[in-house]
Amino acid sequence: MEAPGESSGSVGAEPSFVAVQAAGLQRRFQKLLDDSVPFVPQRWGGTFGLALIYALRVYLIQGWYIVTYALGIYLLNLFIAFLSPRIDPAMEMDDDDDADGPALPTKRDEEFRPFIRRLPEFKFWYSSTKAFAIALLCTFFNVLNVPVFWPILVIYFFVLFFITMKRQIRHMIKYRYLPFSHGKKKFKGKEDTGKVVRG
Repeated sequence: MEAPGESSGSVGAEPSFVAVQAAGLQRRFQKLLDDSVPFVPQRWGGTFGLALIYALRVYLIQGWYIVTYALGIYLLNLFIAFLSPRIDPAMEMDDDDDADGPALPTKRDEEFRPFIRRLPEFKFWYSSTKAFAIALLCTFFNVLNVPVFWPILVIYFFVLFFITMKRQIRHMIKYRYLPFSHGKKKFKGKEDTGKVVRG
């Protein structure tokens, strides 16, 4: 028999010191991320600074082109997800071509519906920043410096980029949506003259 207050096994056991410290660090990091949400230009400025450091490192050490190529493909996929709507109008179409029509408004008199991205801006920024940080870290390991003929990778990347963007732009034109919305139109009322009309 166990004495009152004692626990057996790991069911009631307290978490280890390392687990407690890791959870505390994770909470602090999440708070830092949450606090950075309203500072869009500063966040992206930091990411572009990190990208510049990465580009300078790759240029100066003349290597890690395959890592750069993988980074470019990943960023292209993030960008396409950023430009795409969460609910694809092509998937919402029924078997009949014009039965219900696309979910996004196609006429001026339809109700305004804001563009909702498949990948929100914050997640796009966070994933891009992590990708540049990981790529920068990869440049410190010689095992990842695979010798390749880099002009072929550049040509292949640009071909892939143009084909993908052409398809995305055609999709936007076909379903009449813009990936950038600025909110509802604001109508200007009559100018206030300050006079009170009494009747």
